[in-house]
Amino acid sequence: MLKLKTTFFALALAGAATMGTSLTASAQDKATVGIAMPTKSSARWIDDGNNMVKVLKERGYNTDLQYAEDDIPNQLSQVENMVTKGAKALVIAAIDGTTLSDVLKQAKAKGITVIAYDRLIRGTPNVDYYATFDNFQVGVLQAQSIEKGLGLKDGKGPFNIELFGGSPDDNNAYFFYNGAMSVLKPYIDSGKLVVASGQMGMDKVATLRWDGATAQARMDNLLSAYYGNKKINAVLSPYDGISIGIISSLKGVGYGSADQPMPIISGQDAEVPSIKAMLRGDQYSTIFKDTRDLAKVTADMVDAALAGKQVTVNDTKTYENGIKTVPSYLLKPVVVYKDNWEKVLVESGYYKKSQFQ
Repeated sequence: MLKLKTTFFALALAGAATMGTSLTASAQDKATVGIAMPTKSSARWIDDGNNMVKVLKERGYNTDLQYAEDDIPNQLSQVENMVTKGAKALVIAAIDGTTLSDVLKQAKAKGITVIAYDRLIRGTPNVDYYATFDNFQVGVLQAQSIEKGLGLKDGKGPFNIELFGGSPDDNNAYFFYNGAMSVLKPYIDSGKLVVASGQMGMDKVATLRWDGATAQARMDNLLSAYYGNKKINAVLSPYDGISIGIISSLKGVGYGSADQPMPIISGQDAEVPSIKAMLRGDQYSTIFKDTRDLAKVTADMVDAALAGKQVTVNDTKTYENGIKTVPSYLLKPVVVYKDNWEKVLVESGYYKKSQFQ
């Protein structure tokens, strides 16, 4: 009887050890996911990278996170290395969505799943899915915040406005601009909004690499050329970093005082400096895109694709990349004002209140 018990105990131990080994092995067998992010110059992309790594590691994946610092050849080299080192999936926020065709052809030949992350990869059939926010709606919300801030729906006006766009090599920039213009153009056509410079269209208003200094220089030129004897009342800005540059330019000529208040300025990404600018009254609004949710959606895509299951998408018509319409999952953006920032950003756990004190 003792021998039987001992034998049973030994078998149980062996079984437990085997189970432990198999559990460890299954965790180690999880694939490596390459994550290519554009730059660390924006806090938003740092958050994206960290969130992607956190979610994927929680699910047992290995990760290879790389930042290219807005250098296109650098990102190309990073993605090539991920392919060479055997990544099973690539999550790419492209600097220039038209430059990755060759390396993605190599990836497809190796059966690697390719997910465009928040920036559409263009000109290639070898992008499988796109995880992003409703980018047209981002522009709509930005413009509606200007509409609200100026009281346009109440018939107020005319007001002077200048328009800024995002980087011309980022497909999202066109969606933001077109979404905004769907709201603003009727007011421009009716004369309630006046673009004193006459600069409209992405070919005139784009800001390469979303660079705040570039935006500041353009705003300096606009103010000196068109606003010597008139006030600017609103500025459409597609991104918080651009907004900060615009604000610096305006403050340089006396805006932000009691007799020359700041124009209504939009933004995007709810970055800490811009929330502080909102609290000071320098920036009017921003758009919050919860990158924690985007990371989860992207990880779900990786899970399903690598398991051979159906990948969940909610848009199969909007994002045409020049070669194919890329199946997409669109999340909802949220507009943030001075009166709701705490509820949206702090109560959700995205930021701590101490970051703004």
